[in-house]
Amino acid sequence: MEPQNEQEARRRQKLAAWRDAGDAYPNDFRPTHLAGGLLRDHGGDDNATLEQAAVTVTLAGRLMARRVMGKAAFAHLQDRSGRMQLFIRRQDLPAGDYDGLFKDLDIGDIIGIGGVLFVTKTGELSVRVNKLRLLVKSLRPLPEKFHGLSDAETRHRRRYVDLIINRSTRELFRRRSAIVEQVRRFFLRHDFLEVETPMMQAIPGGALARPFVTHHNALDMPLYLRVAPELYLKRLVAGGFERVFEINRNFRNEGVSARHNPEFTMLEFYQAYADHRDLMDLSEELLRDLTGGRTLRYQGRDINFARFERMTLAESLLRHNRELNEKVLGDAEQLRAAARRLGVDAADGDSLGVLQEKLFEKTVEHRLQNPTFITAFPVEVSPLSRRSDSDPALSDRFELFIAGLEVANGFSELNDPEDQAERFRRQAERQDSGDAEAMHFDADYIRALEYGLPPTAGEGIGIDRLVMLLTDSASIRDVLLFPLMRPSAADAGS
Repeated sequence: MEPQNEQEARRRQKLAAWRDAGDAYPNDFRPTHLAGGLLRDHGGDDNATLEQAAVTVTLAGRLMARRVMGKAAFAHLQDRSGRMQLFIRRQDLPAGDYDGLFKDLDIGDIIGIGGVLFVTKTGELSVRVNKLRLLVKSLRPLPEKFHGLSDAETRHRRRYVDLIINRSTRELFRRRSAIVEQVRRFFLRHDFLEVETPMMQAIPGGALARPFVTHHNALDMPLYLRVAPELYLKRLVAGGFERVFEINRNFRNEGVSARHNPEFTMLEFYQAYADHRDLMDLSEELLRDLTGGRTLRYQGRDINFARFERMTLAESLLRHNRELNEKVLGDAEQLRAAARRLGVDAADGDSLGVLQEKLFEKTVEHRLQNPTFITAFPVEVSPLSRRSDSDPALSDRFELFIAGLEVANGFSELNDPEDQAERFRRQAERQDSGDAEAMHFDADYIRALEYGLPPTAGEGIGIDRLVMLLTDSASIRDVLLFPLMRPSAADAGS
């Protein structure tokens, strides 16, 4: 437990006195109103109207401010909907409650009040309090009023305090919830079925990523937290659910950064009798639905959601690298040398497709500000994608970039079981050679393909990164209620 400061010690002494007096943590107080609802319904009323209506209210929330003026005081109560001003006089409370209860309260205490609405001389809707109860004693002082809670690491570690203090944080996470709900409604309107697939999997698949490993004691078998729901969702399409989507968590045993958290939320959706071009169209429609097709400001730059660009991976490399040409781009040795000159970690064994992808990540991604679909990825870096009919070395795959962020990855699905089995075998070889992100061989998924997967396209959209864009948040930690962080000394406790 952290050492107590003087303020905390006084608060604990007050709690001890409350324990001696009776129930220190009651649970029989029921508010009848919310601050935000009262401000909405009566914010424009004058005193004459309120006196005639005699609006009696009961509120519960956290004491956020207090100004005592002898026998009367003003205070602010904060509940989930907003803040309400309270006017508290000694003469309006039961005997002893003003000096013995109200004056003994601390900022942060959770209280219940009853009273009548009125308007102050300055025109602010308030409650004239005639009933007051302490519901929960706050043992730790809130951050100082004028300094607030501005340190990013503390805000992320102690999100509960951040939510108490910062209205902007509360609004951001309400906005996140609304974005997810809007996404859900969009897919339901398009006749997609929402489903849930396993979080713990015997064979991890659906993405090139290192999984978290756990163990099931009763069955005495290893299990993996899923890196993606893809292979299960495609099993459902094979089973006859021709349009499915899932909004849920993925887990990847990777580093933490402003763009990465090992636990994150992903939207994945699959549509039978569609290809990657159809899903690019659908993605544009979704983003226009979320943004109104407007230009939004993100981290000081304007992002135009009225126009989406499309270019191949090769075209993007040539556009953003003057030292490259089509000949170099098509020759592994020349491209390896060029990549090394550009500061890319190009290994001797890297294939042409791997080199192209590495160069793209190093030299192009961050330059894609307005919404841009990058298409025609090499097959060797797209193990679940359908081959292009025009060039079997390329896949019918795309990634969507906005403000330098990869927001979506989609493709026409590989539904040839023999081709998929061969790609799984090559992935298994890479895994045997030490590649922790390579895919496992999933025999049951091959079996599902052998029953027949309709021509299908699928896509994953990172919800956290999407929320970052729509709320102008610089870091993924800002849009996660509880991002993963290394424990601090204060978290150790005793």
